[in-house]
Amino acid sequence: MKRVTIDELKERTKVKAATLLSGALGVAAVMVTVTPSAADPRAVVELFTSQGCSSCPPADKVLGELAKDPNVIALSLPVDYWDYLGWKDTLADSRFSARQKAYSGMRGDRDVYTPQAVVNGSVHVLGSDQAGIEQAAIRTKTDGVMSVPVTMKKSGMQMEVAVAAANGKSGEIWICAVSKQVPITIARGENRGHQITYHNVVRNILKVGDWNGKAGSWSVPLENIARDGVDAAAVYIQDGNRDKPGPMLGAAFTSLN
Repeated sequence: MKRVTIDELKERTKVKAATLLSGALGVAAVMVTVTPSAADPRAVVELFTSQGCSSCPPADKVLGELAKDPNVIALSLPVDYWDYLGWKDTLADSRFSARQKAYSGMRGDRDVYTPQAVVNGSVHVLGSDQAGIEQAAIRTKTDGVMSVPVTMKKSGMQMEVAVAAANGKSGEIWICAVSKQVPITIARGENRGHQITYHNVVRNILKVGDWNGKAGSWSVPLENIARDGVDAAAVYIQDGNRDKPGPMLGAAFTSLN
């Protein structure tokens, strides 16, 4: 794992954005905010962050802004590999560290750092670069990415997930237990003395089932999702599998309260 300089990553993102704008958009003006129509699929933004990373608080704020957009499913996935720096992340999960490494393996690079945003399961961007994240959301919406309609709603003591048909597609369905806001006071480490609010923090993740491209529905007991502080849920269909995650095919988000 590494922490590269902010300037280095920003420069890399600027180059990618410039290439995108000149080659794909062919216009001088840039729409900074992702605002697809109601019929368009949402973008999934996964922020790999850490309470022990001094570069992360600006990215945590950016994720909070993205979480306000109903067309973006923004998720915080705190990692545990900086715990040795003097502060053990109180929200970290080793599964998120493994997920970040799996993404790097699928891309074929060694870019594992914090704060890192992975957009639609394929492109990584500096987590504090909101414009870069939004451009990545546009860039990655090709070849069926985020094109599969997914719905999720509570029904009694169950969470009902429905997925539309999409010929030639397949993947895994996962559901995340989410805490919308978690304020943390950090006593030691690089962020000591700061109180940081983390947004849409994933507190647990469960596999719902395999999807073969046919329309289907699944029921998940709420007791498998709900826990102290959990007030929302996200579900996504992803190409590949847990060890070899591919592009996001569809997703949904709902409050539990």
